[in-house]
Amino acid sequence: MATPREKVSSVDPIWSTLRQQAEAMAAAEPALAGFVHATILQHERLEQAISYHLARKLGSEDLSPLAIREMFDTAVAADETIGAALRADLSAVFERDPACHSYVDAFLFYKGFHALESYRLAHWLWREGREAMGLFLQSRISQLFAVDVHPAAKIGRGIMFDHGTGIVIGETAVVEDDVSIMQDVTLGGTGKESGDRHPKIRRGVLLSLGAKILGNIEVGEYSRVGAGSVVLKPVPPGCTAVGVPAKLVNCDCGENPSQQMNHFIEELPDNTG
Repeated sequence: MATPREKVSSVDPIWSTLRQQAEAMAAAEPALAGFVHATILQHERLEQAISYHLARKLGSEDLSPLAIREMFDTAVAADETIGAALRADLSAVFERDPACHSYVDAFLFYKGFHALESYRLAHWLWREGREAMGLFLQSRISQLFAVDVHPAAKIGRGIMFDHGTGIVIGETAVVEDDVSIMQDVTLGGTGKESGDRHPKIRRGVLLSLGAKILGNIEVGEYSRVGAGSVVLKPVPPGCTAVGVPAKLVNCDCGENPSQQMNHFIEELPDNTG
């Protein structure tokens, strides 16, 4: 008869694969065996493992790891979409990042992934009316991972924060499903305006490193923003915007730019002569 752990793994292929990879890592690197067992192998479910792992990172003298873990456990029990997003995010890192060779690598070591899953707790707290705790976690996430996402921002599933460092996402920003965001990307406002003032990033978008999208503008689905670009006007679906300020250079990005992760942008013909 199958054990409870085996039953859970059989219906959760990502968790099952992660556990197998963790067992292999523990065997290959005995010095890390205790860490791997405590973080992954001692748990029954993926949600329990991420709760334990991130609570240990986020905990401090101001708020204990146990208190954070209890909040995580309460959140995932109350909102099953958190667990679904966790799996989609983990798959996104593994499938899109050529430097990531396993689920276990991303789960244990990738701070962009850690920052995103920590944001999901802060966002749940914000929606529950616990705004001060959400802001506390935002500050702690920024300190630990160099990623600053307001807990009120709305972020879909299947998201990749590649490297994570320097990502800033403002209070009224929206990021839909299957978006890839490179390091040093800002989704910000344009000044001291109030209300709905941050970008809306639609499904399947690729935001290359250092891109700045400012104001309550829309970046259409399956579009791209080139490295170092400053976007101040809406980007139509399927288009590439590049430059300072950004201009459209083509509207044929392919079917899934966020998954293809193609940052190369063809040089425009010189029409100045």
